[in-house]
Amino acid sequence: MVVAVGRRVLLVEDDESMRQAVERLLNAYQFECSVYASAEELLAQGAGEGAACVVSDLMLPAMSGLDMLDKMRAQGGWPPLVLVTAHERSGLREKAMRHGAAAYLAKPFHGAALVAAVKSAIASSRPD
Repeated sequence: MVVAVGRRVLLVEDDESMRQAVERLLNAYQFECSVYASAEELLAQGAGEGAACVVSDLMLPAMSGLDMLDKMRAQGGWPPLVLVTAHERSGLREKAMRHGAAAYLAKPFHGAALVAAVKSAIASSRPD
């Protein structure tokens, strides 16, 4: 598969079946995925260079997606992050956006909504 420049997505999801499903979805839309089971794994590898977007679950085993987003922003050099969650609470979307999330999706979401959020995040992070 030939992947266009700027189509590498870092996927952080602790649920293996969800991780596989999202990876297959993004691959079907010509995104190249690198997958991680935890925020710590992603941050330890410093994998942000060359990536166009991060898609992460909010509720991860140790460090949450919001905590990971804060660390990424503090370090700099990370691509935009799309947060997804099955634990929707009042005010959580607004909090995620205040922390710098490019998009926020509640599970279950349509695959097209995730792809659109990833494309929008990538487009908004590119210099004019």
